[in-house]
Amino acid sequence: MLTLEKFEEASEVVKKVTQETKLVFSEYFSNQSGNKVYFKPENMQLTGAYKLRGAYYKISTLTEEERSKGLITASAGNHAQGVAYAAKAYGCKAVIVMPTTTPLMKVNRTKGYGAEVVLYGDVYDEACAKAYELAEEYGYTFIHPFDDPVVATGQGTIMMEIFKELPLVDYILVPIGGGGLATGVSTLAKLLNPKIHVVGVEPAGANCMQASLEQGKVVTLDKVNTIADGTAVKTPGSIIFPYIQQNIDEIITVGDEELVTAFLDMVENHKMVVENSGLLTVAALKHLNVKNKKVVSILSGGNMDVITMSSVVQHGLIFRDRIFTVSVLLPDKPGELSRVAAVIAEENGNVIKLEHNQFVSINRSAAVELRITLEAFGTDHKNQILAALEKEGYQPKLVRTNI
Repeated sequence: MLTLEKFEEASEVVKKVTQETKLVFSEYFSNQSGNKVYFKPENMQLTGAYKLRGAYYKISTLTEEERSKGLITASAGNHAQGVAYAAKAYGCKAVIVMPTTTPLMKVNRTKGYGAEVVLYGDVYDEACAKAYELAEEYGYTFIHPFDDPVVATGQGTIMMEIFKELPLVDYILVPIGGGGLATGVSTLAKLLNPKIHVVGVEPAGANCMQASLEQGKVVTLDKVNTIADGTAVKTPGSIIFPYIQQNIDEIITVGDEELVTAFLDMVENHKMVVENSGLLTVAALKHLNVKNKKVVSILSGGNMDVITMSSVVQHGLIFRDRIFTVSVLLPDKPGELSRVAAVIAEENGNVIKLEHNQFVSINRSAAVELRITLEAFGTDHKNQILAALEKEGYQPKLVRTNI
């Protein structure tokens, strides 16, 4: 059971493999939200995520016989690395089943810790079913990523550290995929101080825990659709579900677009790379209907491959109107392009790309299309550039940006 004594025991055990992740005060998000916002940067752990805590503590409780059989688990990446690292520390074999959609960086890092990786299924749930099959076939000891009170106890050591640093914390924001982290954090929070308000945050496209709480039982979503791959879970844990029911005060869901802009904010204001699932609690800050509270957002991980990072940055700039594309029609004659460029330059717009289409009209002399992709300071600056083009007789039309 998840008792205070077990949490204290786990806290001592995980110190052998975890880095100290002290709270980071965020002036930017504090000003944005009207609260005192702190981050718990678990993205700075050795394996890039908090999952090492639960995996290592669970393996520490196994018998020598259980460890000697070899360990197996299913994971979208972070639990995989936690189990692989912990298994290596204990000198035992680890087999990890990962969805085929898992970012390459997470796959390679898992292999780098000495684990055998099996790619199977499109989502975690399919990979998990395969892992159970292999455990049955080869006699491996299964380490569940979230539906295990012992694993959840290991994850809850995060809350012990938060409480020691900030005993008067009012709100804790915790990401939810299957519910292991939320179980450990919320249960210990209520043991330490029942007045702490614990908010679970899920992707809007994978809100299995919200749906389960609403129906009062564990339910399975028909599908999941989110860029937060670490929390793309169809079915939450059934063993830990009662703890969630008792200790989570509310659920907030966050859309993918909000995660994209949160990534941009974290990079620019804190110089931190946080993966999409870890950004759930950052994006949720603006959904809190409170002011002047001490709020801790748990940044659960930072394992994001460079290609995904590049895509997220580009889309974030577009969502923030810092990159946009405008279409204007102009006569096909010398000097017109320089006229348009002069208007944009006067307003301090920076041209990134030009596309000249002579075939938009049968009468080329009457009109050709010029699509201009621009860099701006934000929405106000974008509108200023559009107004200047309009004033000069052009009829600017915003179109989809393709970088």
